[in-house]
Amino acid sequence: MIDADSSHGPAGTTTVRIARWTPGGCVWCGSTDSVETFRNEPRCGLCREKEAVIDEAKQFIGMYGLRPLGGTLASEDEEEREYRVTARDAREVLNRIRLEKLPDPAAVRKALRPRAAAVVNAPASPSATPAKAPTKKSQAGVTGIDAIELQARVEKLLVQLTSVDEQISALDGVQGLPARARMKDLERQRTTVLTTLAALEKARRRTT
Repeated sequence: MIDADSSHGPAGTTTVRIARWTPGGCVWCGSTDSVETFRNEPRCGLCREKEAVIDEAKQFIGMYGLRPLGGTLASEDEEEREYRVTARDAREVLNRIRLEKLPDPAAVRKALRPRAAAVVNAPASPSATPAKAPTKKSQAGVTGIDAIELQARVEKLLVQLTSVDEQISALDGVQGLPARARMKDLERQRTTVLTTLAALEKARRRTT
């Protein structure tokens, strides 16, 4: 789970639980905005961004053997203080948006593979007949309906890629830990989209 500890936040910070988790949502805050698998769990863009800030601060602290994060913000220099302040602020945000009750890990795993779960839970029909083996022609490509769905997915991914590229351009030249963490997240999203597009292109070629 996300490394967010209210005891490490600034004085007066309270945890506000605002949502309940539903399949497809972020396991930390329940949001469905820009959800991707992160550390084997679905996480929204905001939670990934804040956790990346905390991780970067931990790496800096560990690299120089400094006092662990949490408690006082006393630092040796301005750079160390920036890491400590941004990590504290990130924890504060994570604590504020935390779900009232975190989801059961088993339910999360099941939601990550809905198709497999549907097959397992589907009741067997006594009158069902064995499915025929697919012909070589059907194995070689996809049906006309699949081709339409394939094109729809490609168009959706292209829209997402355009949005990611615009956000990356907007962050170009922006300084600070939050900006760097957001840039890393956007670059990871872009790589995922491009990989998926390449896979869909291979599938499209098999239909021709």
